[in-house]
Amino acid sequence: MNLLWFLIVGVIAGWLAGLLVKGGGFGLLGDLVVGVIGAFVGGALLPALGISVGGGLMSSIIVATIGAVVLLFIVRLIKRA
Repeated sequence: MNLLWFLIVGVIAGWLAGLLVKGGGFGLLGDLVVGVIGAFVGGALLPALGISVGGGLMSSIIVATIGAVVLLFIVRLIKRA
């Protein structure tokens, strides 16, 4: 069951990041990959900055979305270079 929630959070976060960063989504698989990697990025970045958003499903989606937005921003900077 935890794996299912992890995948759901990844898809939602990837989709939201695709909407927030210039452009649309990346399809189900692309959103999942961006969201899961973003969850790792957000999970490492926010505590390092001293930011805590609490626990639960909504905070997981928020952290994963922030991480995914950061990830997409970095990827698009690299693609432009």
